[in-house]
Amino acid sequence: MKPLWTPSQARIDGSQMSRFMAFSRQHHGAPDGDYADFYRWSVDHKEAFWPAVWAYCGVKATTPWRKVFAPGAEFLKARWFEGAELNFAENLLRHCATQPGQPALIFWGEDQVRRELSYGQLGAQVAAVAGALRTMGVQPGDRVAAFMPNLPETIVAMLATASLGGVWSSCSPDFGRNGVLDRFGQIEPKVLFVADGYFYKGKIIDSLARVREIAAALPSLQRVVVVPYVSMAPDLTGLPAALTLADFAAQGAGKSLRFVPQPFNHPLYIMYSSGTTGVPKCIVHGAGGTLLQHLKEHVLHTDIGPSDRLLYFTTCGWMMWNWLVSGLASGATLMLYDGSPFHPKPDTLLNFAAQEGITVFGTSAKYLAAAEKEGVVPRKTHSIPKLRAILSTGSPLAPESFDYVYRDWKDDLQLASISGGTDIISCFALGNPILPVYRGELQCRGLGMQVEIYNESGQAVRGEKGELVCAAPFPSMPVFFWNDPGDEKYRAAYFSRFPGVWAHGDYAELTEHDGLIIYGRSDAVLNPGGVRIGTAEIYRQVEKLDEILECIAAGQEWDNDVRVVLFVKLRDNVVLDDALRTKIKKLIRDNTTPRHVPDKILAVPDIPRTISGKIVELAVTNVIHGRPVKNTDALANPDALRHFANRPELSS
Repeated sequence: MKPLWTPSQARIDGSQMSRFMAFSRQHHGAPDGDYADFYRWSVDHKEAFWPAVWAYCGVKATTPWRKVFAPGAEFLKARWFEGAELNFAENLLRHCATQPGQPALIFWGEDQVRRELSYGQLGAQVAAVAGALRTMGVQPGDRVAAFMPNLPETIVAMLATASLGGVWSSCSPDFGRNGVLDRFGQIEPKVLFVADGYFYKGKIIDSLARVREIAAALPSLQRVVVVPYVSMAPDLTGLPAALTLADFAAQGAGKSLRFVPQPFNHPLYIMYSSGTTGVPKCIVHGAGGTLLQHLKEHVLHTDIGPSDRLLYFTTCGWMMWNWLVSGLASGATLMLYDGSPFHPKPDTLLNFAAQEGITVFGTSAKYLAAAEKEGVVPRKTHSIPKLRAILSTGSPLAPESFDYVYRDWKDDLQLASISGGTDIISCFALGNPILPVYRGELQCRGLGMQVEIYNESGQAVRGEKGELVCAAPFPSMPVFFWNDPGDEKYRAAYFSRFPGVWAHGDYAELTEHDGLIIYGRSDAVLNPGGVRIGTAEIYRQVEKLDEILECIAAGQEWDNDVRVVLFVKLRDNVVLDDALRTKIKKLIRDNTTPRHVPDKILAVPDIPRTISGKIVELAVTNVIHGRPVKNTDALANPDALRHFANRPELSS
């Protein structure tokens, strides 16, 4: 296989990855050799590698560490950089002094509003909000929550919380009341930041009605802070202890920004599992591990520096928001967009990229597939000379989407499909500016992450499909789960499949190029006739067809076996007739195997998704078997499930 893109020698030589490899050879004992050799050193010599990242990326600590790594009695008990004390916000705001006039945040809203904050302005706003939080008694370990769009104020509030050693947790405003309470109700926040509403697909959507219900059900709240977004003067009636952000920040005006140092593993973020099988698990991430891992991924794997303008299209309910915000530690300008990426036209984000000179464009595989279906061809319509990298995550990026990017966007850029998750607030596999890009593959495993593919017997394999695991601890593991005595939920989530090894739940393959192919979630793998099939293998074929907008597959228990059922969402005015079914089956059979061909193909008007945009095969599987879906509040469109229930076509 020929690569779709190969970096020039000048790009390789000028990359921070190359400079870091040389730095590690000179100062930390790394061997000569290529990236594969360096990767192996990074996992075999973690007590040399991670301090090298710390030093090269300039982590700012108040107290140095005594010991880099303490293995603990089991994987999840491992601890890093014992004795070190630092403050996460201090590391993200360190450029406020060195580059106060450089843009830190540039925001575009769907309402056509553009706002910009310099690093100096960002630091001043954080100081005021932190002062107000300190005045009302927020202390290290206190939880501060946000029910917010992707606004500059959301980042300000998070940094203010982190500066005090508080613990931050956020949901996007498209969550329903119960979905928010399932999350925030467990962690008992002291302060809640909210916006009065948000814009989506040309509509103004009020948030305060839900906020009143949410606040009334959170007895721990001492303050609700309202950010005016859709109105100049939001109505705070019925909101307990509510102030607008301006009035709240005035309480901290003139106070200096102080950073409270905390241990390396001090809680920073509380993230949540999808919650589609029950109440979401509350995953607690530490300040030091999050910072160190994000610096490694930004500086080394994405080559981000002060000249970059970094976009990740995300909401505050997806871990990519947390990942994006850490770009401040590299001195980059964060590009924030809130609203529908296809309103008023499908090229909205391209306009953002072209007009603002975005250099790194982060999005989802779903966005790229939808943009191609909508006929978006930036090569013909937009001037994007500064764009050098596209990042994609959320679901496996189909090989056809690789073709689309290099054909219709730009041929000289790095397309990095990345994969990790909320569980690790980072990536197991991602891009690399010094390696080629191969069609359908994630470029490499992340430095310091001992990622393997295990077969059913727990043996590491290459060139075979199996379970993606991490065989050794890493700094950005959760420090614990909230309300999980004895770590029972934590242990069950990752260590029940292969004891002592982190099993991430992805079905994947390690390629001859040392890249990865992700075939879907392990728990959604189909098993007709005992043959394991990743759902992404089917989706890649079906979604090539112009007639099909999206699809979802499930395994139906049938005749002492499992049969594959495919549900398709069609374009307007397209009918699922026998001719189209035959076309779908032939395409799958010709490009995969007969086992992949669905026994039944049915049309549905909508595909159920989590609020972060991921399709939910397990929920569909439960519905077609007449089993309950435990937590529909975790879904963005729970009504979609009714189209899968009691289908007469599945009774024969």
